Amino acid sequence: MTASNTSSATYSADVRAVADALGAHTGPLVLLAHENPDGDALGSVLGLARALRSVGREVVAPMDVPRYLAFLVGPTEISASLDTFPPEAMVVVLDVDNNDPVRVAGAPLSKFAGPVVNIDHHGTNRRAATALVVDPSRPATAMIVADVIDAMNIPWTEGIATPLMLGLNTDTGSFRFSSVTPDTFTCAGRLLAHGARLAWLNDELGQHPHTYYTLLREVLNTLEFQHEGRVVLARVDDGMLTRTGATWEDVESYVSLFRNAEGAQLAVMVKDFGDRVKLSLRSRRGLSAQNVAVALGGGGHVSAAGATVNEPYPVVRTQLEQAIQSELDRFDAAPL
Repeated sequence: MTASNTSSATYSADVRAVADALGAHTGPLVLLAHENPDGDALGSVLGLARALRSVGREVVAPMDVPRYLAFLVGPTEISASLDTFPPEAMVVVLDVDNNDPVRVAGAPLSKFAGPVVNIDHHGTNRRAATALVVDPSRPATAMIVADVIDAMNIPWTEGIATPLMLGLNTDTGSFRFSSVTPDTFTCAGRLLAHGARLAWLNDELGQHPHTYYTLLREVLNTLEFQHEGRVVLARVDDGMLTRTGATWEDVESYVSLFRNAEGAQLAVMVKDFGDRVKLSLRSRRGLSAQNVAVALGGGGHVSAAGATVNEPYPVVRTQLEQAIQSELDRFDAAPL
């Protein structure tokens, strides 16, 4: 099944198709998301898993949950990564393109030959699955999952609504990003009406370990303001983690912090692993983080994107500078 647009009628038909596919499948459902899961990935998986389990479905949800999101997960809700799939399984891939098996985490999707459902909101999704609903106009996959749950007529509980609110809250920057629409608030209102604990989520998300701050002190020493402050770049490597006792999880929110620098249109957080580099990009005021990421073999949204390049940082730095300059040139040449 393929989808070429996200009109209201097409979106409703795709949601219905996904709901029907999930309802008709009698075997186990394996829920997968992307590597380094964020709030939307975990929230979408956990919300859908709880909904399906509440009506007696067998669900396996393998994920390496980051420490800062572990507060939401019950002791048996998430499993370790799978080496093989259960017999007669259907795979549901959330918040990532199922045609990108390198980014899909939790199980070897490239070895799976059964039915695959895809629920995603990334514009770079290639839209090919047994059933799918992909809508880049939704700022979070959790919004789409909420519609699928409604289409399946599964009764709502606080336990289902809260993780979906996590996804909606984190992927909209606590409802601050330009991706927020009237429908976003309508969905948030629905989730609140179902008992979603927004204040509790915000309080938990605001907690950081001490290593977050000791690592930040080192990362700030790498901070660069480029192109007259339009681009902010910082780097972290293993040596910094060793000196501060921090982990890579402590790095995740730094890029959003640097995006708030006055005058900045693009923030780049460089994670230097030595033989490869992972880039987290956030943009504002019309610049496209997505364009920069795609130029480096990655993808994502216009305002939030990323890429992994299997080269040492000095090589990646040159490629990154070229991609940034190209995007700045495009932006500056665009009509006002």
